[in-house]
Formats: sequence, structure tokens, C-alpha cells
Amino acid sequence: MKAASRLRAIPSVEKLVQALGPLDVPRPLVVAAARREVAALRGEKALPEFDDAVRRVTAAVEDLRRSRIQPVINGTGILAHTNFGRAPLGEPVVAALSAVASEYNNLEYDIATGGRGDRAAYLEQCLAALCGAEAATVVNNCAAALVLTLRHFTKKKPEVIISRGELIQIGGGFRIPEILEASGARLREIGTTNKTTLADYKRAIGADTAMILKVHRSNFFMRGFVESAETTEIAEIARKRRVPLVEDLGSGAIAATEKLAVIAHEPTPAEVLKRGVDLVMFSGDKLLGGPQAGILAGRARHIAALKRDPFYRALRCDKLILAALQTTAELYLSGAHDSVPMLAMLRVSTNELRARCEKLVAALAGLPLAARVGGGNAQVGGGTLPQSEIPSITLDLMPAKLPLDELAARLRTGTPPVIGYISARRFKLDLRTIFPRHDARLAESIRTASAR
Repeated sequence: MKAASRLRAIPSVEKLVQALGPLDVPRPLVVAAARREVAALRGEKALPEFDDAVRRVTAAVEDLRRSRIQPVINGTGILAHTNFGRAPLGEPVVAALSAVASEYNNLEYDIATGGRGDRAAYLEQCLAALCGAEAATVVNNCAAALVLTLRHFTKKKPEVIISRGELIQIGGGFRIPEILEASGARLREIGTTNKTTLADYKRAIGADTAMILKVHRSNFFMRGFVESAETTEIAEIARKRRVPLVEDLGSGAIAATEKLAVIAHEPTPAEVLKRGVDLVMFSGDKLLGGPQAGILAGRARHIAALKRDPFYRALRCDKLILAALQTTAELYLSGAHDSVPMLAMLRVSTNELRARCEKLVAALAGLPLAARVGGGNAQVGGGTLPQSEIPSITLDLMPAKLPLDELAARLRTGTPPVIGYISARRFKLDLRTIFPRHDARLAESIRTASAR
């Protein structure tokens, strides 16, 4: 086929779009997908049949539709799953979000005086009370809190002291050394990977020292021939040498984790501050169980200085994050933190999970698959408590005809998407991370996936 004739044989964008029929995607996005497909056809040696071209556009639009943020049923057993938005929010928080989002609000308005007010003033008092701190503030995530702190403290002195054993990497390629350097700080690495002593800190402090940074090793652990200086001892040196001591705590547990489940104790911001740390930062969407946020707490003069920094404005949270975090903090302060889903998932017993699983097994009787009550180990996730595995109950599925990966794909691409994992020649769904209110929908999704 000559080039001109070949190009004329390629279907037009409009013809492809009309052939698709109604789709749950805005038309401009469908047109863009069809245009990309037509452009690809121009570079191919053999032209597909028109129906094949339509199927290709349909698949592209469907992939696009699935990439929209939407609810999923998390059967992985990972509670603060970063890929799934980390901590889910409870009903009180959702209600507060709805109320603030649908109305005007007093974000920066002082109702008492009728003039401009301080953004998040009430929330900051709540966070300070939770952390046992003089003051607190919030930015859009914990990485932002670290960057803000580094930029502020290294304006006059460039050096940040940090143990080599704490130069960690967390998810998404976020490396502490690179963040320090990108912030304009100069690293002063001390000690070795496995041993950093108090003497190392003493020797490192000099005229160029801006701060000492401690980073909680929340996503891995070390054992064997290891040694770390006590925080209280480092704090004493820092105080004598008038150098701020800052700790990136990461996980942000407020409740005693060892009382919620058979897991290790995670240090709380209040504990860290009592040990003499001047400023602590942690995430809002991990063990706290709130929205994505970076919370800073500590000495009032440091918090005030950070809020005056011009960079602070670029990192501040919007009304929705502030409303969600405010309600989460109030739940803790009022003793109603049972309403925080993250804590509820940690606390639920295996007996309760087993009872739910038995009902699901009964509901799936008669399908072309075997459903069994199984066992597994859930994890907190989000780079938190890596040594701790929480005994859990799984719904184990063994299809009669379908390969396991095909069953997984069908459940994953259903509505809502259901995500689990394959282990021991079974497709497993951990009920610790599946809300009871979703059990009926889960059973229906399994029926649909197994029947196709």
C-alpha cells in the first residue's frame, strides 16, 4: 500500500470515538486517547482492522479510568499501605471534612475580633497538648517538615551532625543524605553504620554546627554488634554547646502501640521530647491515623521561628487537611480514639476476624472455587515497626479452573478493585485490613470474578 493510501486507511479520531459508545470518562480524555492511538498507527507497518483499533482505544481509556483515585478493598494485610493512601480516616473525620468542604469557614478569620486570624491556631494547641510540647505546627508532610527545619537552621551555620547509622532511605527513593544536601546543609557524618558513641557527637560539634539530627530507624532494625548513644546524653551535650537537637521520628505513634497489638513499642513524640530533644517531627498518616501531614512539635521559640520562615508558606496545609487533622487530634484528646481506623485495625482480635471469615466462606459456597479460613501475618506498613508482624486471619481462595494470577487480575480490575496476594498456591485476602462493612461487597466481587 502506498504511503498516501495507507494514511487514508487509518480511521479518523472522531470515527474511533463514536465507535466507543458511552464511557465513564470525560470526552476530552477519550479524544486524547484516540488521537494517541491514531498517531501510533501511522508508525506501524501493518494496519489493524477497525475493530482492533477500537479495542485498543477502549483499553487505553479503561487504563486511564482505573488510574483515577478511587476506593479499593485492601486485602494485603498492610495497614498503612503507602500505595493505598496510608491511614484511612474514620467517620468523625469524614463528617468534619464534609462540613468544612461544603461551606465557607474561618480558616484565617478571628470570629472574636472580626479580623484576620491565625491559620490552624486551634489545631496547633491540640497537637502541642498531644505531644506534651510547648508549641506545635503542621506542614504538608514529614519530608517537608524536615526540609523546612534544615533550611531554617542552616542559614547561618551549614553543618548538620548525623550518625552514619541513620542515613536511611525510605519509600519512593527518599534518602536522608540527599534531602540534607538539597536543603543546602553540609553533612557531618559521625560514627559507623553499626556504632555511634557519645564521644563521636562531642568531637563533631564545632563552630559550623547548625544542629544535631537524629533519624528514627522506623523502617529497618539493627542487631548484633551495634551501639547508639542515648538521646538524653546527646541532649545534654547539645544543650551545653547551645546546638538544637532535632529528631525525625517518622511514624508518629500517640497511643502505646504495645497495648494495641502484639507489636513492639514505638516511641511517641512526648517521650522523645522528655528525653531532651528540642524539636520532633512525624507523619500524620501513619500510626496517628490521620491525613497526610508533617507535624512539628517542641520548643516554642523554634516553632515560632519556623513559622516566620518564608519557606513555611509554601509548605502549609489547606483547609481540608487542617480540618481532618484537627478532628483526629480531638479524638485522641477526648479519649475517643477508638474511632481512629488505624488503631481499631491493630486492636481487633483474631477471633473476631475468624468469625467474619467463616461467614464469608459460607457465603461463597457453590462457586467454582474453594474458600477456606486461613492465617497470615499483617504488618503496620508505611515504613513503621518492621520487626512486628501481627497474627491475622485470611480468606483463602483456590479457584477450580482459573489460574491464581487470573483471579487476582479479575478482582483487581473489578468495581471496587480488590487487592490481595498469592501465597502457598492460594489467593489470600487479609481481613484485618478489610472493613466489616465491605464483606458483602467482597463476596459479590469474588462471585463475579469467579463466574466470568
